[in-house]
Amino acid sequence: MLVGLLSDTHDRLPAIRALLQYMQERGVGIVLHAGDYCAPFSLKPFIELNMPMVGVFGRNDGDREGIRAYAQQGMGIELFESPHSFELGGQRMLLVHDLVDASPRSLESHGVVVHGFSHREEMMIRGETLIVNPGEGCGWLHGEPGGAILDTDTKDVHFFKLKDVHRLEASTEP
Repeated sequence: MLVGLLSDTHDRLPAIRALLQYMQERGVGIVLHAGDYCAPFSLKPFIELNMPMVGVFGRNDGDREGIRAYAQQGMGIELFESPHSFELGGQRMLLVHDLVDASPRSLESHGVVVHGFSHREEMMIRGETLIVNPGEGCGWLHGEPGGAILDTDTKDVHFFKLKDVHRLEASTEP
């Protein structure tokens, strides 16, 4: 199963839309978002593209009730407090905004851990656990919006940047 990984999208609608379109074209059926949407309207591309999403809240998600209400406009968008544990594609997954919010024991008890917060892409293996930060979906700090695609069958991760896919349209940000 191909799963999209995003974090730290921080309201940048054109980037979010382009990242989701790239993922859809590659057969991604669901996105895991590790938080920091910021505003409710940041979920608009998920709804418009009919992309299911499981997400957790980050530190910059101030209007959580507004974000939850906006999410209810679409189908298949589920939001949880961080950390959130679940099964997907035959893997026990942990979705957390900042790794320090999950205990080492919790990290070890999952096959895949997806996190954000640092805005830097990274991938590491601790024992049997794959830990992935897809980087920043907004591109505000490091210049290029990006994400990742996880194959849950093989645990292979493909990182990508929008500069590689030539998708970010010149448009005004909200």
